[in-house]
Amino acid sequence: MKVKESYIQLRNLRFHAHHGVLEQERLTGGDFIVSVRVAYPLGQAAQSDHVEDTLNYAELFEIINKEMQTPSSLLEHVAGRIGESIFAHFHQATSVQLTIVKKNPPMGADCDGAAVEFIFER
Repeated sequence: MKVKESYIQLRNLRFHAHHGVLEQERLTGGDFIVSVRVAYPLGQAAQSDHVEDTLNYAELFEIINKEMQTPSSLLEHVAGRIGESIFAHFHQATSVQLTIVKKNPPMGADCDGAAVEFIFER
């Protein structure tokens, strides 16, 4: 059997963080949801059942958590840092699809959030 594509995903990670352009957002913080999909060669892990043959999703979470706790004005900047950190830590990762949602953006609209989505390639 040949594996054509394989991914590790973390869906709907919830964070309270201090990102935003407005001073109040940076002071009190807000709620964010992050989802990530990392292209990674998982074929060996499918055969071996060894954790060292896969991308450790606990380590992936720690990378995202660290970057989410570093305040930024723009979600785009946070996303860029997360993408760079994932590639630096997981050398076999070939692409990262990342969505960050700000749950209650300060724009006076009734909505489920404002988001950025990126697809990064190595």
